[in-house]
Amino acid sequence: MKIDLISEHADPLAAIGGVDSGGQNVYVAALATALAARGHSIVVHTRRSHAAQPSSVRLSPRITVEYVPAGPAAPVPKDELPPYMPEFTDRLADRWALRAPDVAHAHFWMSGQAALQAADGFPVVQTFHALGTVKRRWQGGADTSPAHRVATERAIGRRADAVLATCGDEVTELVAMGVPERRITVVPCGVDLETFCPDGPVAPRTEGPMVLSIGRLVPRKGVDTVIAALRRLPGAELVIAGGRTDDEEAVRLRELAEGYGLADRVHVIGSVPREHVPALMRAADVLVTVPWYEPFGLVPVEAMACGVPVVASAVGGHLDTVAGCGLLVPPRRPRALARALKEVLGRPDMRREIGGAGARRARERYGWPRIAEQTEAVYTQVIDGQPSRLAALGG
Repeated sequence: MKIDLISEHADPLAAIGGVDSGGQNVYVAALATALAARGHSIVVHTRRSHAAQPSSVRLSPRITVEYVPAGPAAPVPKDELPPYMPEFTDRLADRWALRAPDVAHAHFWMSGQAALQAADGFPVVQTFHALGTVKRRWQGGADTSPAHRVATERAIGRRADAVLATCGDEVTELVAMGVPERRITVVPCGVDLETFCPDGPVAPRTEGPMVLSIGRLVPRKGVDTVIAALRRLPGAELVIAGGRTDDEEAVRLRELAEGYGLADRVHVIGSVPREHVPALMRAADVLVTVPWYEPFGLVPVEAMACGVPVVASAVGGHLDTVAGCGLLVPPRRPRALARALKEVLGRPDMRREIGGAGARRARERYGWPRIAEQTEAVYTQVIDGQPSRLAALGG
């Protein structure tokens, strides 16, 4: 097939760890690679965000990243992109007039809006990665999403030929939005099992029990909850990786740790090169990830694949990935988190047991070849015009 992926703000070649650079960037790059390995030709369309970016980059004989001029050739926060999306849509339509794909797969709501407007005679598959209704529910007045996001997502969900949900919790949200359930298929995110595995290099670690938090540094990721829980874990040290050490959130977290008298046990180390992340995970006694909400949560699955015990908030994708092979706690509850971490850190047998269970689940469910096969099956069904069969393909 000729498959076009649209990812307006998440460039698959971007450095990971910024405010708007995270799991979606990894997902798009890995999905393109896995689909290409199955013999398909892939073009990824993403917004040009730097003046030095060329019009296109050839990643492999079967994968091309095309940079779409839309707005300034400079980084723009994703919630400020809507004014530039009409230009993005027009450029996309021009490219498709010259070379139409067999199927377009849009990532995030603005990409879906553009793809549905620009497509002419071929199906569009949608993955939201995050839903505005959930974000607004948890962030309230702090939500910077455009006012029309929720209504636009409803329209996209009802118009797309298929919607890929990354977890069961997202299906519930989509159905509540009015998306026809027969057009929804659960296809989770994947993990590179050759890179993220129990065997391999181990990074230098802290002297005391090491708790690891890794991801984008934004308040909704709940890292402040981990710092508060650390007060109840004498001797344990927390390593916080991701973002820049001078980011507003990094500064806030350091000040919080200092206020609790934990400055010597909380280490904000900033972004870690992607290739060094598995070694850092293997060094940890436990990985903790307790966001307020989480559409899927790639980091805990990567840690599971490394055989590292995971403690996560009982939200979103964690209910599918971590439940049964890790510990789940309510979000924003430092005491509950401290109890779970104390149990894991104090019981080497438990760490071995849940670490092994997580590695087995990652191998069985989340390898990219399996995810690409499931995604390809959805593409085939929408191309054949049989959306009613989609629900049976999930899982």
